[in-house]
Amino acid sequence: MDLKAAAKRVHKIAPEVKVEEVRGCVRLTGELDSWDKIYRAGVAAVTKGSLGVLNDIRLKGFSEKIKTPSLRDEALEGRTPDVLIVGGGITGCAIARELSRLKLDILLVDKANDVGTGASSRNDGCIHPGIDLHKGQAKLHYVLRGNELYPELCRELGCDFERWSQMFMFSTTWERLIIAPLMLLKGKILRIPDMEFVSKKRIKTLEEAPPSWFKGAVRMCSAGVVSPYKVTIALADNAVMNGAEISLNTVVTGMDTERGKDGKTVIAAVHTNRGTVRPRLVINAAGAFSDIVADMAGDRTFTIHPRKGTDLILDKKKAFYALSSFARSYFAPLPKDKREEHAEAVGHTKGGGVMRTVDGNILVGPDAHEQPYREDNSTSLSEVNAIIRKQQVAAEQLTAGDVITYFAGVRAATYEEDFVVRKGIFTSNIIEAAGIQSPGITAAPAIARDIAVWTKEMLGAEEDPSFDPVRPHTPRLASLSPEERAEYIAKNPDYGEIVCRCEEVSKGEIIDALESPLKVCTVDGVKRRVRPGMGRCQGGFCSPLVVRIIAEHEGIAPEDVLKGDEGSRILLGGTKNAEVKR
Repeated sequence: MDLKAAAKRVHKIAPEVKVEEVRGCVRLTGELDSWDKIYRAGVAAVTKGSLGVLNDIRLKGFSEKIKTPSLRDEALEGRTPDVLIVGGGITGCAIARELSRLKLDILLVDKANDVGTGASSRNDGCIHPGIDLHKGQAKLHYVLRGNELYPELCRELGCDFERWSQMFMFSTTWERLIIAPLMLLKGKILRIPDMEFVSKKRIKTLEEAPPSWFKGAVRMCSAGVVSPYKVTIALADNAVMNGAEISLNTVVTGMDTERGKDGKTVIAAVHTNRGTVRPRLVINAAGAFSDIVADMAGDRTFTIHPRKGTDLILDKKKAFYALSSFARSYFAPLPKDKREEHAEAVGHTKGGGVMRTVDGNILVGPDAHEQPYREDNSTSLSEVNAIIRKQQVAAEQLTAGDVITYFAGVRAATYEEDFVVRKGIFTSNIIEAAGIQSPGITAAPAIARDIAVWTKEMLGAEEDPSFDPVRPHTPRLASLSPEERAEYIAKNPDYGEIVCRCEEVSKGEIIDALESPLKVCTVDGVKRRVRPGMGRCQGGFCSPLVVRIIAEHEGIAPEDVLKGDEGSRILLGGTKNAEVKR
């Protein structure tokens, strides 16, 4: 590694930063008063031949209070699982499901009150084709494989999956003549299937109202879309069905390590708020906290720099009518006169776009902004307005009045901008699945398969012939024909009682969610599973009914039903000292 060159680049940004080699990594230390400088120094330290960047520069005066559950019990004390998975995002849940094919005792822990509450539910659900990636990247390897796995995976899990193509549209003749052929050539080199050029004349057969500046496009037909949180929950359900244990509200607080016979570090114990666990193997899928977990284990070779992005969700009426022509397209480049105007507002991102979700809404965004906070999912009016202004270039019909909600998520990016998927380098009984940012949803099933192979080798595990890949589920009744719905209602009248009118969700579907393998009896838990509250009114009418159904099903008072996180009580008691009716 050329450490001198790395130090020279870093010192141009921050001369007071110390640059040194530590166990094959480039380590940065010191204190700065600008997060932007810390981020840019980390990027400058990326060096060919190093294991990664350890950016330990402190931000002056900064501290982040990390959310941790207040629960303290001994539920996991003395557990000795074969595998401990840290992190219940889509990667962790895909790994749990894949490992449940083996005869292993699997324990997954997550500090949230449900799986998939972080970045795995805060993204557009796009199944990427891989055109923006490069040869040699772990990202490319896993995205191409993961993309191929999704149709069968979603059939087994009972999740919706659609091959809705992406378009990279060009606004100038030179882009059409030069960039389009280069993109097609790159696609061929990367082995991305089903790419084609779309002319200005042909676009009318694909999009009813393309933007006026359209000069041509490269269409990637292998792209697709899923509901990312539903896939994550389905993976978790199937893992639990096949014997895996998932412990929510469980945070890893530390690890005990010792020196092994081969000189490598060995994890002897993992401490949590629910007791000490002694696993044979730890799998680090902790998302934005994966570098912290790797550091606990003595195996850190990377640093996560949180990157926040905001997405907007539009009313379904906009999806079916005014924006129907843009439902399958992804707009990345802008006309030349618009690029500088929006560059600062949207930050470092692939470009974002306008796309239809599998549930029928239009999703707009995201932007991207570097920040020091790992858990800041806040949104701002300026970011929302910037996204609208940017995407109006491609979708003139888009207005702020069409937005029914918006959300932000934090991507777990490394300075190398690549995934870290490997066996432990310095620690013998850990596997890293870290830095899984976009396109992590696409890659997760393929990452899980490789990790299952390594786990089988490391632990000498055997295949479990009783593994069942199929997750029984109730179909979304709103998507069925009247005759099919009538059959369900005849079997269970609760399917005929509509609770959420916006999304046409029945009481029966809500009860099914409350009886799923991974049971999460909160309003948000039900919402992620069967969608009450995701329509135009955002739960304004159906939330009280959902609270009542949860209370009745669980035999608890309505005041004890939580929206989601610990302490998120919706009701505080009766009014005017009246008795609360149940």
